[in-house]
This record gives sequence, structure tokens and C-alpha cells, in this order.
Amino acid sequence: MTQASNRYRTIRLVLFVTLWLTLFVLSVKASAGWTTRSLSVMAESLYTLISSYSTLLSLFAVTAIDRPNGREAYGHGKRETSLTLLLTAFLGFACLNLLTMSAAQLAAVPHGGTLPHAVRVSPRLLELLGFLVTTSLGLAIACIHQAARLNSPALRFNARQQLTDAGLTLLVIGALATTWWGVVWLDVVLAIVLVILAVVSAWQVLKWHLPLFVQQTAIAPEVLAQIARHNGGITNCYKIRSRGVVGRLVYVQMHLVLHPDFGEVAPEIAARIEAEIQERFGPVQVTFFIENAVLPPGPRRNRGIDG
Repeated sequence: MTQASNRYRTIRLVLFVTLWLTLFVLSVKASAGWTTRSLSVMAESLYTLISSYSTLLSLFAVTAIDRPNGREAYGHGKRETSLTLLLTAFLGFACLNLLTMSAAQLAAVPHGGTLPHAVRVSPRLLELLGFLVTTSLGLAIACIHQAARLNSPALRFNARQQLTDAGLTLLVIGALATTWWGVVWLDVVLAIVLVILAVVSAWQVLKWHLPLFVQQTAIAPEVLAQIARHNGGITNCYKIRSRGVVGRLVYVQMHLVLHPDFGEVAPEIAARIEAEIQERFGPVQVTFFIENAVLPPGPRRNRGIDG
């Protein structure tokens, strides 16, 4: 299954690069927002944070199926639960503080007084944000291309996140340019809107990702066993596990016992089984553990093939 292994390796690589570039964009936005006291930039940074979290969960989901002991096909681990709790706590704290500062800003605008957090807009800030928009758009285009080529729902979802992030950053650039011309309240109003959008985005990310980690069988094992046995050369199929959401993405692990005469075509048989599962249930990621039905004297030899 060299082709399939290369496919999943490419998906992991794209997600890994996307994660680090998104974290870079996040750090620059957060620094720029804090330095310039722009509430809209800081609020938009929350959306970038959620995009980073979404990419990280996708990376966890893609790599979890590769663990060799076969237990990871069920349930999400402590790291996903811990990250979700930490993200929720931080978002609650950050959103509450941004809304409080925005209310103080709006209260000062009608009276013409000095704003508690006056925005320091400069051409360099707008240029920096323009560079970040270009980076996010480049990431989105790359993810869309790879998602279509590799048929990866995770990459498609992350591409949508990156496109939305780039669009929101463009709105922030427009608001800052207008603030530079004297409309000081627009940065504050946009910050409130972005906080609300960040909460909505966090809920969408959780709703999309967490079902992929839920401890629930996605496809009945007997159905998968029946599909496997329809292919010549398979004498037994056992230890079948699956999780995820049918129609969105399902992770499958199965152990196959192969007739010795079919040992040389094991990759083709595994590819055929995966294609039949995908045709019936939609996007899947399968790991096969294949062994011979008749073994020579000596210790048993198992061979794992990523599908």
C-alpha cells in the first residue's frame, strides 16, 4: 500500500505545515494587536487561534490511526479533552475582557473624551496585516488543492477555516484604515462582531471534530468483515474497529488473514477492500494488519499495511 501510505503521509505533512504557519500568523496578529491597542486585531486573533486548534485536532485524528497497538480506534484521549477545556477557558476569559474593553471604548466615544485604549494605526501595520492575509490565502489555496487531490475532508475543513480567517483579516484592515481617517468607533464595533464570530467558530470546530473522537462504532464490524471476505485470498478477518462519522470521515482498523498464495498481491487486495468500503460509506482511512494463513516454522510474522 505504498500509494495509500504516501497519501496519508502527504496529508500529515500538509496539516503539519499549516499548523506551524497558522501559529506564526497568530503570534504576529496577537503582537500587532497588543502593540497597536487594536481591539479588532486582538479579536480576530481569537479566530486564528481556533483555526490553529482545528488544524491540531485534524493532525491528531490523522496520526491516531497509525499507532500499532490497535486500541486508538475508540475514543478520544486526554490530550484532546485537555486542549478543548483549555481552549474553552481561554476563549471565555479573552472574550469577556475584549467585550469589557469594547464597552469602555464605546462609552467614551459619544463624549469625545480620550479613549481608554486609543488605536495606533500606521501604514506598517496595514502592510503587515496584508502580508498575513496573503499567507492565509496561500495556505487555503494549498489546502484546497491537496484536499481535492487526496480526497481529504480534514484538509477541506481547514481550507474553509483559512479562507474565513483571511476574509476577516481583510475586514480588520478596512476597519483600521477607516479608524485612521477618524472613525474611531468602527474598530470597537468590529471587535464585538469578531468576538461573537469566534464563539460561533469554536462551536463549529468542536461540532465537526469531536464526533470523530467519540467512543462509538461507526460501521458494524460484521459489515466490514463481509466486504473483506468478498475479495479472493482472505480466509479470516478479525479485530475490526471503526470510529468517526459515516459520510464525513471514518477510521477503520482490521486484521486480515491472507492465503499464502496471495501474499504477493496483498497491497492490491487491501486497496480493493478500502475502495469498496469508501464506495459504500464515503471517506475512510483504513489500517490493515495482514498475516499469512499458513506460517512457516518459527515465530509468527505480522505485517502492517496502511491503507
